Amino acid sequence: MIANLITLIRIIMTFFVVGLLNRNFYLNIAMFVTIIVIIMMDWFDGLIARKYEETSKFGALFDIAGDRIVENIFWMYFAAIGLISVWVPIIVVSRGFLTDLLRTMAFSKGKTPFGEKTMMESGWAKVLVSSHASRGIYAGLKVAAFCYLAGLLVIKSAITEFGISPPMNLLTLIGQILVYVVVVMCVIRGFPVIWDGRKYLLEGLNEKSSDI
Repeated sequence: MIANLITLIRIIMTFFVVGLLNRNFYLNIAMFVTIIVIIMMDWFDGLIARKYEETSKFGALFDIAGDRIVENIFWMYFAAIGLISVWVPIIVVSRGFLTDLLRTMAFSKGKTPFGEKTMMESGWAKVLVSSHASRGIYAGLKVAAFCYLAGLLVIKSAITEFGISPPMNLLTLIGQILVYVVVVMCVIRGFPVIWDGRKYLLEGLNEKSSDI
């Protein structure tokens, strides 16, 4: 219950962040810190769930849904203000819809995204999707990307506020490279879910065909 509440609070805070970002230097600083807090809460809700034995199938799915909402909001926001290409959220959101569809279908069969009852069956798929190393690297890259992009907004507002002259072209290029690395890993980690989840998709298609 507590872990799920933390996830819900994270989602609400994310809406406040995108509503207040890019207004002035001081609000940008405050929202930059808030983004870090939102990210830390993602780690904290998992810790709470394990400590108080609140882990459940619903909790696992709700945590993924919360992560997906937070990530997609940030990707769409940074694309809307021109910091990243619109293709970034298009790819990430499309990949998320497809993998979440398969995970939901697997969930109806008693399987979970991670853990002992994971839907991942292939050894290589488990390494790419479920291993602590893969999840940690991917999470770290997303954290770095969101914080870096928010940091660019802080720097841009500092230019207006204090008249500084940082190398924005170089800083922007670094941000673009970081974002594209995240997108590539997003696609790579999505493929094993599609591969191991293809049987659930085929079952669903066959059920639909039989209904017709």
